[in-house]
This record gives sequence, structure tokens and C-alpha cells, in this order.
Amino acid sequence: FESLKIRFEPSVRMSWHSMYKSSKFRHVYGKAGSREQCYEGIPITHSVHDNHFCAVNPKFLAVVTESAGGGAFLVIPLHKPGRIDPHHPKVCGHQGSVMDIKWSPFMDNIIASSSEDCTVRIWQIPDGGLRRNMTEALMILIGHSRRVGLIEWHPTCSGILLSAGHDCKILIWNLEEGVAVKMIDSHPDVILCMSFNTDGSLLATSCKDKKLRIIDPRSGKVLREADCKSSRVNRVVFLGNLKRVLTTGVSRWNTRQIALWDQEDLCAPITEEEIDGLSGVLFPFYDADTHMLYLAGKGDGNIRYYEVSAEKPFLQFLMEFRSPAPQKGLGVMAKRGVDVSECEIFRFYKLVTLKGLVEPISMIVPRRSETYQEDIFPMTAGTESALSAAEWLSGIDRGPLLISLKEAYKRPNPAGLRASKWDRRTVKGIDLLENLTPNTDKELLKMVFKQQDEIRKLKDELGEKDERIRQLELELKNLRNT
Repeated sequence: FESLKIRFEPSVRMSWHSMYKSSKFRHVYGKAGSREQCYEGIPITHSVHDNHFCAVNPKFLAVVTESAGGGAFLVIPLHKPGRIDPHHPKVCGHQGSVMDIKWSPFMDNIIASSSEDCTVRIWQIPDGGLRRNMTEALMILIGHSRRVGLIEWHPTCSGILLSAGHDCKILIWNLEEGVAVKMIDSHPDVILCMSFNTDGSLLATSCKDKKLRIIDPRSGKVLREADCKSSRVNRVVFLGNLKRVLTTGVSRWNTRQIALWDQEDLCAPITEEEIDGLSGVLFPFYDADTHMLYLAGKGDGNIRYYEVSAEKPFLQFLMEFRSPAPQKGLGVMAKRGVDVSECEIFRFYKLVTLKGLVEPISMIVPRRSETYQEDIFPMTAGTESALSAAEWLSGIDRGPLLISLKEAYKRPNPAGLRASKWDRRTVKGIDLLENLTPNTDKELLKMVFKQQDEIRKLKDELGEKDERIRQLELELKNLRNT
């Protein structure tokens, strides 16, 4: 027996070591923010809708709140944690409860919201945050006949936004024109989740009819479909450039499970894994830069994370962050907003309803190096749009324009925030990007999305000037006649 034991143990060690030795992220750990870094006193919504109710970018944190007589959400400057004033200004233009909020990936001051009032609204938040309640939206998008539960920005085109309503339709909005350019009505029941692939050429959806669909968003054609009769698919996410799709749902035995699919063949999943027997919806978050997948359940206190590969075992469990407080939802910081100097590769903002608290959770690679860690911070998506709405609608696809985070390492920010890439100036009341030449697509988008009110005021002022000129010309003519 002793001889067998001696021969057996080394082989076990070698097998275990071979599974983990190639991973740079096997020691990643989660670190909850201190009380000074949390946002307290927030009346987080009690809505039972399965969504995150939280959105974050390097400038602002937005949280859907309880509100009487319509829907509202808070927008808090990210560098101002602490207890929030009960009378803090809100964005409160919706007539019904807010169901989803998403920041634009390209403009940190632009946020979209959807509501039970059947509308989608685009808002511009001032640089310093709100000083009074905001009720006037830059744009109101009307097209759904029932409440709008989901919105999704295109990943490479700043002028395209998708919305999914309980009328079982997906509308594609051209924000440069302010109109819906396509309606996808291939779902017989409520759409539960939408996810774009990296260049925005494909859209994956999950639906209450238990089917997973891969759709060409421009034509609305269903390219592939999986009928998950033995399980219920709740959430779906594209896994970067791996040509894989991951779904979370419930198995026939009422256990939560995840499934990995080949996006070219949805006949059967590549692999399935049961997670646990809890009932909350399991939200997947994928980091294409590190190929890491995070799983967080609604009502859970833990976050599991995996490493994803194109070859077996496909999904490698790494570790689990545990917390006693259950999460209502989670916001995710864009990669350009993480603290590179601390080797932070991902950051969540966790909603804790019972405490009225938003708690940051950082996922950190434990390293003691004084130099920039290029292997864990590859080139990542920046804030520049790769193409215009007209180009995308005409059939052109482009991947995201990538930036390096090395500059963020050279200029660390104590608050964990990066300075904006563009310096702003004001010309005749119109906010322009200083580094852009006139008549560029991005300047046009700024004019459309952010300056409609200023343009209207300038037009009114111009009309008044024209009227004054006509009066002066008439007076001058009268003086000459006398």
C-alpha cells in the first residue's frame, strides 16, 4: 500500500500542475472596496425585473432608484464616493419605471435609458454631474408598443443603438437621424438578453421560448437557432473572437447551468456545466482582453471566475470571490477605467439593496513589478468610433479601434480614474473636440447627440438678430428719405 501511495502521489501533483501552470490568472483575487470607496444612502430600485440597474464608466456611476410618479436614476461623479445626499439631483424624465440604463462606449457623458413608458431616451450629463433634476432628454425614441426592457449600444459604431421591448420586437435606431431603421420580429415571446459580437456583425439573443438565436442585425434574418427543450436559457454573451457563445440558464433538474456553443453550429453545446441549485438569474461577464469569464447570480454574494480557451477543457474554473451581502445587480467598468498600476484587470460595482450601498469590487492579479504589465493589459477598445451609422447600415464591418493602457500607468490617478483623452473647448456655445478637424463623423455625432439644445438656442438667437437687422435697415432707409 505504501509503495502504491508513493507511485500515485507524484502523478496527481503533475496532473494538477499541468492544468494550471499556463494560466497567468490562476491567482486572481477579488478585493472589495473600503467604506470610503463605497457609495452609501442610495435608494436602489426594488424592481423584480432581471437586470443590472447599474452602469458605470470612467466618469460617472448611474443607478436606477425608487421613484414615485415615474422612473428615475442617479448619476454620481465617480470620484465622489461616500454618503449621497437624499436630495441629490436625478434624471427623471421617464413617465414609467426605468428598466435599463447603458453608457455610450464612445462618449462618457451620453447615457441611454429604457422604461415602462415604452420609450428609449438619450441623455447628456454635464461634466461635473447634475446640479438639478434633469427632465429634458436629448432624444426620445418612440417605436415600441409595450415596455422596453433592454438596450444595447453597438460595439464599434457610436450612432447605432438597439432596444428590445415586451412587444417581442427589437428596434435598431440610427441616432444620427433619430429614427428606427430596422425592426427584428423573429421572436414569438419576450427577449431576455442581447449580445453583439466583437465587430457588431452578429447579434445573439435569448428568449422566453427557450431558444438561442444568432441573427444578422442588418437584415433581421435568423442565421442559426438552438432549441433548448431540456433547459431554459436566460442570458447569452459572445466570447470575443473565439467564435463561441456562452449561455446561462436552468437545467431540467432546476439547477443553474452554463453552456458553451459554437456560433457556427448550434445543434448541441460544446460543453455544459451545472453550477448550483440556487434560483437567481446567473449573469455572465466576459473580458475579451484576458479571456476571463465571470459569473454572478442575482441574490448571490459570490462571483465565480473562469479562464476560457479555444481547446479543452474550454472553461477552467479559477477561483471564487465571496461576500455575505447579496447583490441586486452589477455594473462593470470599461477596461480603460481600471487601475493599471495596481494590476486591476476588472472592476464590478455591486448593488446591495438592503444597505442602500454600491460597493466596488476589484479583480487583481497579484504582482510586485514596477513596470507596465503588457501581458495582462493588451491593446483594448478605445473611445473612438470605427465607422458611422451609414457605413454600418450599408454592410461595412470593422473591429474596435484599439488603444494602449500604458499611458494610464505612466500617469496614475489617485481616484482610479483616467483623464479624458480629448481636451474640450467651447466655440460660440457649442462643445467641440479640440483634437478633431471640422466635419468629421465624431464631431457630427457630438452635434447631434450633445448639442441639440445649444443649436436650437443659436437658431433662435440668429432669428432675433435677423429681425433686428431688418428693423435697422428699415430705420436707415427712413432716415435717408428724410
